[in-house]
Amino acid sequence: KWGKRAAFKEGRVSFAYSRFLGYEKVEDEIVIVEEEAKTVERIYKMFLVEGETPTGIAKVLREEKVKTPSGRSTNWQTNNIISILTNEKYKGDALLQKTYVDNFLTQNVVKNTGQKPQYYVENSHPAIIDRDMWELVQVELERREKMGAKYSASDIFASKLICEDCGGFYGRKKWHSNTKYERYVYQCNKKFRKGNKKCKTPHLSELEIKEKFIRAYNLTMDDKELIKDDLESVIKLLTDTGDIDKKINETNEELIVLVNLAKQAIDENSKTNLKDDEFNQRYNSLLKRHEGLQKDLDRLLEIKQEKQSKAIRMNAFLNTMYKTEDELSEWNKLIWMLMVENGVVNRDKSVTFKFNGHI
Repeated sequence: KWGKRAAFKEGRVSFAYSRFLGYEKVEDEIVIVEEEAKTVERIYKMFLVEGETPTGIAKVLREEKVKTPSGRSTNWQTNNIISILTNEKYKGDALLQKTYVDNFLTQNVVKNTGQKPQYYVENSHPAIIDRDMWELVQVELERREKMGAKYSASDIFASKLICEDCGGFYGRKKWHSNTKYERYVYQCNKKFRKGNKKCKTPHLSELEIKEKFIRAYNLTMDDKELIKDDLESVIKLLTDTGDIDKKINETNEELIVLVNLAKQAIDENSKTNLKDDEFNQRYNSLLKRHEGLQKDLDRLLEIKQEKQSKAIRMNAFLNTMYKTEDELSEWNKLIWMLMVENGVVNRDKSVTFKFNGHI
């Protein structure tokens, strides 16, 4: 137990190699297993570039008889995919002490949600996934989680196009079925539902969507330097956590004072035999103040985490933007998937695109 904690503090990283895809230990070194790394890279690409769901990815890997992380079966499950997509070790970092043993006798292992110190080690071992791609995957996971059941893996446009009138998603519809005029269009999913006020936003063909995106992308990239400067300014503001760190420290100090006052009250009560009502009133007052301060601290930590996450993801978008072409002459699915958060279809048939860096 002590040895593990000492290793965590020193930033020594270990893997459960028998259940971890992509790495092995060779002479005390963490080494990439190239064949397994290809599967990891494919999972990330299928999710981010092809728009597949974790469930869909698991199904494909099962059908292809690809070995799971344990190497003992090909029975991939959704949680295997989510674990791979969210594990920071694939970008070369390591969060240590994610779990701990809460009972020495039963050896019960529980998730560490703040009960024990955690240590984050950057660049602790070779990365399989590009750092920026890893961050963009986290953005996409969050976006899809907010969408819930509305996300469609079968269509790269349906889960990104939004109706200006009702805020609902566009979907792919077949017109003039089984005739020579048969074609597919995209329109608001709620447009013709009974009981709904009819949306006045237009339908769009796939070609129109692609053309509008190419125009919007090229216009945006005309201001690449300006966007870079703006994003860097925002990132600088987000990473400046001096004020919030001060508030966190002050709140922590107040909590320590309250804990000591509570201990003092208990100690005094044991020595002087205060009346129950008097002691309870004093103790409950301290407890109430402690609960209020703990909520304040949790909120401050949440705000700090949100700021840091936003900065990391904006930086990932910025780096991705510089790796992509300055101008598109034709449709590019990869850039669509990496760059576009959503597109609002307006009544005049224009589309207002929002890129992942909040542009």
